[in-house]
Amino acid sequence: MVYVTRKSHFSAAHRLYNPTFPHDKNEAIFDKCNNANGHGHNYTLEVTVRGVPDPETGYVIDLKILRDILESEIIEKVDHKHLNYDVDFLRGIIPTAENIAIVFWNILESKIPAGELHSIKLFESDSNFVEYFGEPVRIPKYDLSNSSNSKEIPV
Repeated sequence: MVYVTRKSHFSAAHRLYNPTFPHDKNEAIFDKCNNANGHGHNYTLEVTVRGVPDPETGYVIDLKILRDILESEIIEKVDHKHLNYDVDFLRGIIPTAENIAIVFWNILESKIPAGELHSIKLFESDSNFVEYFGEPVRIPKYDLSNSSNSKEIPV
């Protein structure tokens, strides 16, 4: 088995808060990340595909194809956006690095034309990152249409 990784970058803002929590609980849990106007990161995304190299090309996956998939399915939609408000596929989801990685996996898994999606690694900074391997995880999605009466909606 061979593992091939493509690295991409994007910059985005987000706010970490749970709309079902009172203000003081959000402050206690999310601290500075709960800033009402959000805060930003320069993210690094690493997507790894595994497989056996094609005997005719030597590729597990053509990295130009993987680059184009990442660009059209993820980067164009999140780069220089506010993840809470501007990105439809993250609306109502607490945009932690963990949840973002899971959502990215769900978007990309069926789009990989050769090999198999192996992992997604998302860096929020040089020191903080998450890695996801596709295990089933349920992400709460909140109805934000009436934030005073938000309800969890399964994703």
